[in-house]
Amino acid sequence: MFMRYFARFYSAMAGPRPVVLSGPSGAGKSTLLRKLLKEYSGVFGFSVSHTTRNPRPGEENGKGKAHFFLFWSFLQHLRVCPGDPDYHYVTREAMHAAIDKGDFIENAEFSGNLYGTSKAAVQDVKDRNLICILDIDMQGVRNIKSTDLNPIYISIQPPSLDVLENRLRNRKTESEESLQKRLLAAKMDMEFSKEAGVFDVIIVNDNLEDAYGQLRDALLEEINQVKKVNMSS
Repeated sequence: MFMRYFARFYSAMAGPRPVVLSGPSGAGKSTLLRKLLKEYSGVFGFSVSHTTRNPRPGEENGKGKAHFFLFWSFLQHLRVCPGDPDYHYVTREAMHAAIDKGDFIENAEFSGNLYGTSKAAVQDVKDRNLICILDIDMQGVRNIKSTDLNPIYISIQPPSLDVLENRLRNRKTESEESLQKRLLAAKMDMEFSKEAGVFDVIIVNDNLEDAYGQLRDALLEEINQVKKVNMSS
């Protein structure tokens, strides 16, 4: 127990605490983060993910701007990092070995290729005195709980399932089947957010400005610490 406490303490001292954001599609994470990144430019960062897929023309191993695989669609929407992301390109064998060693905080398989974010990739962001943002689903949150990453866990939730359904329908981007799948996942996510001790902060986004104020307040200590270090360096 002492060693686990020491590991968490050391992790916190090694750079800004990462931020784990979780919540269903339509809860407003993208809008809130857009406001956060606009107000605090140069404070947040994204890690470079690993993949077993082959590099595309023009892509370089680990040379891209900071990205987080599960956050890519959000970044594309914000136009924060234009173009395709570069990754750390590795073999399937090497990635499986690293996963087995516990070197990854999350991983998933899409279209026959493995993708994931390593502890080292997050530490690289911390070493640059940036707050690493991780947009994680429920399983990812559970996985990170078993690591010594020691992030700030924040859940962004809609006021109700009915409100969320209205938001998703108003987008007019979903088929009925897709929408029902999202609502089912959202219901599970909303229940998960109520589990004791999972999240440090739960933000119900029924008013954008109020929700943003809560998000900013939750991160203000880390934000100020980053700015203080930047000013002294």
